[in-house]
Amino acid sequence: MSNAPVIAAVDGSEHSLKALEWARAAAVRHDTGLLIAHVLPDHAQLYAGRRASLHDASQPEKFADPVSDWVRALFGGGPELPEGVRYEALEGSVPEALRVIGTQSLMLVMGSRGRGGFASLLLGSSSRAVASTAACPVVVVPHAERSVRDADAEESAGRVVLGLHAAETPDDVLTFAFAEAAVRGTTVQVVSAYAIPPAPTLVIDSPFAVIPPEGLADDGDAVPAEREMLRSQTARLAPFRTRYPDVRVEQAAVPGDAAGRLVTASRSAALVVVGRHHPRRTAMSLMIGSVAHAVLQHAHGPVAVVPTLKDDA
Repeated sequence: MSNAPVIAAVDGSEHSLKALEWARAAAVRHDTGLLIAHVLPDHAQLYAGRRASLHDASQPEKFADPVSDWVRALFGGGPELPEGVRYEALEGSVPEALRVIGTQSLMLVMGSRGRGGFASLLLGSSSRAVASTAACPVVVVPHAERSVRDADAEESAGRVVLGLHAAETPDDVLTFAFAEAAVRGTTVQVVSAYAIPPAPTLVIDSPFAVIPPEGLADDGDAVPAEREMLRSQTARLAPFRTRYPDVRVEQAAVPGDAAGRLVTASRSAALVVVGRHHPRRTAMSLMIGSVAHAVLQHAHGPVAVVPTLKDDA
C-alpha cells in the first residue's frame, strides 16, 4: 500500500458525493488510503475561535459538523469508518486548507462546484483556486449536468487522454497519465495540436487519426506539420513506453485548438490529464495555463490537473 493517500474534498453536496465516489475507487486502484476532508464553514470556525478566546466551558467543545455525520452515514452509519478511510475537518480558507493537506497526497479529488454554486456555473471558484495552487495533482469531477457520454462511449470508455506539448509538458504530467492507465489496465491516448492550417482535404471534425510509430513514413498521407508532431510525440513518449510496457498508446496530432479536442475526448474518456503551468512560469505561479483552464471549464468527465514539481523556467 502506498503511504500517500487519495484525498476527497467534500461539503455534503451531491457534487462532492460524485467526487467522493471517484476518490474511493481511485484509492482502491492505487491500493492506498482515503482521506475525506471537509473545510468547516465560516460560522463553525468563528464559533471555535470565540469559544477558545472566552474559555467558556459551558459551551459544547465542538461545533456540530453535519458533513461528518453525512460521511459516516455513507459508510454504514457506524461511529468508526472502514479501515483505510479517515475523516478530517479543516479550518481556514478552502484553497489554503486543501493546499496544505494535499502536500503529501497522491491526488486531491473535488467536485467542479460546491454546495453554493450557481446552477449555470461550470467551474466553482474553490475548484479553480485549488487546481491552480495545490502541490499535488487535482482531479475535478464534473457535476451531473456536464457528465455527457457520446454514443460510442462504450467502445472507448476507460481510456486516459493526455494533452501533450512534446517540447514543454513536464515529465510529471506524463508519469501521472501512464500510471493512471496502468492501474486501470487501459490505453493512453496522446493528443497534441499544431498551429499550421490543415490541408484542404482535412475534415476538421473527423475522428482522431491514430497512427502507430511504424506508420510515420515520409511518404505518408499526413501533412508535414502533422507528421512532425507525431514524430515529436513518439520521441517524447519512448521512455514512458519502456517504463510502462503494458500500457497501450494511441497518438493523435490535430490542427488548431488543443483544448477543444480534449473537451471532445472527455465525452468518452475515464480521465483527461493536463499540465498546469506553462514552462516559462515558475512552479509557484498562480496561473493555470490556457489549455488547462479551458478543459476544466468545459470538460464532460473528470480532469486531472498535474502541477510542475520543479521550476522549469
